[in-house]
This record gives sequence, C-alpha cells and structure tokens, in this order.
Amino acid sequence: MMQRILLLCLAGASGTLCRYALAGLVHRVVGTTFPWGTLAVNVTGCFTAGLMWSLFEHRWVIGGEARVIIMIGFIGAFTTFSTFILESGELIRTTQYLMAAANFIFQNGLGLLALTAGIALGRLA
Repeated sequence: MMQRILLLCLAGASGTLCRYALAGLVHRVVGTTFPWGTLAVNVTGCFTAGLMWSLFEHRWVIGGEARVIIMIGFIGAFTTFSTFILESGELIRTTQYLMAAANFIFQNGLGLLALTAGIALGRLA
C-alpha cells in the first residue's frame, strides 16, 4: 500500500510539473489575454488520457495498479479543469462574457476531439 501511495505521489508530482511547464511555455509564447496555457494542457491531457486508455484496453498488457498510477496520478495531476473553471469564473466576474463562452466551447469541444483522436491513434498502434 505504501509503495502505491509513493508511486501515486511521484506520478502526481510529475504531472503537476509538466502542467506547470506546458502552461507557462504557452503563456510566454502567446500571452495571457486568453487562458491558452490551460487550453493547451486540457487538450493535451484529454488526448493523452484517450491514447493511454485505448492502448491499455487494446494493445498493452498492463496491470490495474499501473493504470491507476498513470491515469489518476500523472494525468489526473496534469489536467487542469479546476483551473478552467476558476478562469471561466473570473472572465464572467469581469463581464468578459464572450471570452468566457469561447473558453467553455474551446476547452470542452477540443478536449472531446482530442480524447477521440487519442483513442483512434491508440487503436492504430
């Protein structure tokens, strides 16, 4: 049990650091007028979740514990839907309704497309 917890912590820390790095990079490149960093993380996270799920189900023999560590530990810490909600709330609070709507549509629409693409790619591997 302690080994599982330690591995979850390490995977979670790795996911958090990757989220921080990717969001920061995107914000430095395209600016912060829109939550592009969070969008990049969420779409990448959805794609990765779909790809891993598909590979685990159809291609790779991997135990349940390893799945939990990867999917909950790493990917769970990497994706940032709580940040998405906070940023959307701030856009609404500051009466930037069009930006809030765009954020909602992009995050959810592109996330769903990325998940589907990840599953499709995993089935091809």
